[in-house]
Amino acid sequence: MFVTTVKDLLEEALLERKDLFLIDFSISGENLINIIIDGDNGVKVEDCMYLSRAIEHNLDREEQDFSLEVASAGAASPLKLPRQYKKNIGRVLEVKMQTETIEGELTNASDEAIDVEWKAREPKPVGKGKVTVQKKRNIAYNDIVEAKVMIKF
Repeated sequence: MFVTTVKDLLEEALLERKDLFLIDFSISGENLINIIIDGDNGVKVEDCMYLSRAIEHNLDREEQDFSLEVASAGAASPLKLPRQYKKNIGRVLEVKMQTETIEGELTNASDEAIDVEWKAREPKPVGKGKVTVQKKRNIAYNDIVEAKVMIKF
């Protein structure tokens, strides 16, 4: 009952804020409610406060003792949803797959896969030395073990 009520309140609040979306939601046995969100334009403290209030103000602490945490997906958190990939087009990702890891620019993201481009040094087809070539790869979400935005300074 408590879990359903919290889920309903969370979904209702996210319907009002279409720029925000849910990454993770859990309630522990001690009624610790943990919500991780992301946003098409990032997440501000006010966004977390908005969701926290939308849930907390509609629950009765006399009926149920609980603790509530609402946080944003951190900059170093792995991407989980296609919507997160779409908002990061143009940024450099490190994409880990079963057999290899690629670091390159995210150039496209659909509901099924992403496109990543990068430069690589390869041996010349004829003669000695190496040449820089532009590589492009389409990677299905199912093939991605983990993908993170690379933060460059």
